[in-house]
Amino acid sequence: MTEKELIKLAVEARKKSYAPYSHFHVGACLETKTGKCFSGCNVENAAFTPTNCAERTAFFKAVSEGEKKFKRIAIVGGGEDGEMQFCSPCGVCRQVMMEFCEPESFQIIVAKSEAEYKVFTLAELMPEGFGPDNLN
Repeated sequence: MTEKELIKLAVEARKKSYAPYSHFHVGACLETKTGKCFSGCNVENAAFTPTNCAERTAFFKAVSEGEKKFKRIAIVGGGEDGEMQFCSPCGVCRQVMMEFCEPESFQIIVAKSEAEYKVFTLAELMPEGFGPDNLN
């Protein structure tokens, strides 16, 4: 799968977002090392704490289906006006990524569109991150 195809799937996932409070809609598409894809969107809650980000939704769907090895994730986000902006994962999402991904090789693609995007490694976005290896 190409980066553009992964971004396109994230854009489609964004359309399913439930964001009545922030009005900021996010979609994500997570690719496993075997090439399977799992999409997710943000799901807000009036109590705020139970809100779930698109990235975590995608990860939890994948893990619930038995997948635990991941290659990359594409993330798109923006307001209700449809204008996209670069949308980096929050700290909680980065921590979930640290649980399941190799920081030096896992790619995080943040995109405004299929043509305009940036690619980072988890290590770049979570330097000195804490993961399972820290408990060995």
